[in-house]
Amino acid sequence: MSKKVYTAADIEALLKAGKSGSDIPAGAVLTPSAKDILRDGIGPVRAGGASAAASSPAEPILPDYEYHWTPGKDPKTPAEIEAFFHSPAIVAIKERMVDIGKRMWAREYTDGNGGNLTIRVGDNLVLCTPTLVSKGFMTVEQMCLVDMEGKQLAGKYKRTSECMTHLAIMKRQPKAKACCHAHPPHGTAFAVAGVQPPTCMIPEAEVFLGQIGMADYRTPGSPANAEVVGNAAVDHMAVLMVNHGVITWGKDIEDAYWKMENVESYCKTVWVASQLKGGQLLTITGGQAKELIGLRKSLGMDDKRANWQECQLCDNSDFTPGTVCRIPDQPASGSSPKLDAEAEKLVQALTEQIIASMK
Repeated sequence: MSKKVYTAADIEALLKAGKSGSDIPAGAVLTPSAKDILRDGIGPVRAGGASAAASSPAEPILPDYEYHWTPGKDPKTPAEIEAFFHSPAIVAIKERMVDIGKRMWAREYTDGNGGNLTIRVGDNLVLCTPTLVSKGFMTVEQMCLVDMEGKQLAGKYKRTSECMTHLAIMKRQPKAKACCHAHPPHGTAFAVAGVQPPTCMIPEAEVFLGQIGMADYRTPGSPANAEVVGNAAVDHMAVLMVNHGVITWGKDIEDAYWKMENVESYCKTVWVASQLKGGQLLTITGGQAKELIGLRKSLGMDDKRANWQECQLCDNSDFTPGTVCRIPDQPASGSSPKLDAEAEKLVQALTEQIIASMK
């Protein structure tokens, strides 16, 4: 039996009759324009300005890329894992990983085969990017599937060794459903300098990043690196890894990647501002910072500073921008510098030759 196809005109008539999408038979096929009208709850405007729809407009939606799995329902057998790995929903996520890899590469956040991405898709399942592949030229077929211990379960390309650091974050912070690691120049410059970016300078950074964390250097991909970064990421959605790069996490991979953009933009702006004014930079007040932390909470983001006093929130006393010039060590008072006897003889001989030629 052929399925009923609903056109835009059919949906307009349905809405005009006071009905809704629930009245459409299961399995029916809707044209793209029919889907648009059904989603928006309104039809095209008729002559005279009257809408063809009888119902109220649907509530506007927000984009949401978070993957929701059913707890306790991870695929177990090799066949189940393969079917899951190649399912339409997972392929769509892998396509997004490929797209974000291209965006990272295009913005020069990665060089060579640097950087990596992970997305949690089950109680014990995580998608990750492959090793030794440029993030700007990945394909869907190169994506990998690992468990929470890093064991590869699917994918013909070998998973990145640095996924262990991502997994350490996910184990410690349940809200971390995706991680993004890269080497953006300005964010990494702060990491190399061992300078924690100041706070209370740009409202958007306060809302979407909060305080940026720091993790001491450990060998990339090592258990020690996973330990220090995982601990730092519990209270920070963005972490500078000293002498290494930046790692961010979020509820989905788009969210995690956006935070990478936020970090790079913020560090670049602070750096430029510090060149314009080498001393203390302007900040918002502690009270205003409290308001922004409240906004973070309303967006579902925790902030370890929620209970801090206002006087603590914008304390950037450890941030000292500008270049410090070192004056060479001077000889102790009353003593004369030690001269090179041979050099002195050479200078004397040249001087005498020059004077003789002048005569």
